[in-house]
Amino acid sequence: MPNPPSVSVVVATRDRPGLLERAVASILAQDYAGEIECLVVYDHVDVREFDIPHGPGRKLRFLHNSRSRGLPGGRNSGVEAASGDLLAFCDDDDVWRPAKLTRQVAMLDDPAIGAVSCGLHLKGPGIDRERVLDRDVVTIEDFLVDRVMEVHSSTLLVRATTFAAAGPVDENIPGGYSEDYEWLLRLARHTDVAIVREPLVTVDWHGGSFYFGRWATIVDAQRYLLGKHPELGRSRTGEARIRGQIAFALASGGRRIEAIRELAAVLRLNPKEKRTAVIVPVILGLLSGERVLRMAQKRGKGI
Repeated sequence: MPNPPSVSVVVATRDRPGLLERAVASILAQDYAGEIECLVVYDHVDVREFDIPHGPGRKLRFLHNSRSRGLPGGRNSGVEAASGDLLAFCDDDDVWRPAKLTRQVAMLDDPAIGAVSCGLHLKGPGIDRERVLDRDVVTIEDFLVDRVMEVHSSTLLVRATTFAAAGPVDENIPGGYSEDYEWLLRLARHTDVAIVREPLVTVDWHGGSFYFGRWATIVDAQRYLLGKHPELGRSRTGEARIRGQIAFALASGGRRIEAIRELAAVLRLNPKEKRTAVIVPVILGLLSGERVLRMAQKRGKGI
């Protein structure tokens, strides 16, 4: 029997004591028979080493983000230092269930599959919900229509060769916003993403976001995304979704005239775009973008 492929897991962080150790412990406690190395990448802050009990075949390494400040640079720094046959990421406040890697690696017996995701469990104040896709694969066409939240940065396992083919995480996207989705669009050009229909990752859904209220950054990043990926225009629904997010951010940032123009484009693309229902009240000043986002996040959703 050949040895199971080795796995490198990158945890990019600015250091959140307690949460970070919990995430790392869940990685090192996997029931997977192969070797696992966990690389904790500190984003331009002092490296704080800590010890997590772990058995044979497990390594814990600490390093600096040697690239641009932010999550994309941290992830790329980790990948550059990784030695595994397979690559995975885990956000520093998420937790893997013990069988995650075992279940996912089994799906990679098919050489045509270069990446595997799984379901997730949203858990936080006021929410305790599982989200599991009802399909076996996600394709490029699926990603053009929808972000597919279940293919989350903490759920994905990818062959190192497939990651190399897709290229590194984009460090130029404004503010790092949507860096995971931008990378998934490139990944999906090379492989479908197989799905393990089990919730194998618990996502700490705390009802907030690093980007909360950073409306100008969101506008710039989503416009950057449309410019870099003209294939998004193949799906009127998908393009309307992203332009609806732009319109919402413009309205939330007080840029009403621009928001109205963007909303008109959204309606031409897809009159049924669901974000219209919240964009109009924000443009009219009846609701704030912050309030709408809080209401959505209480239901485990975004805008």
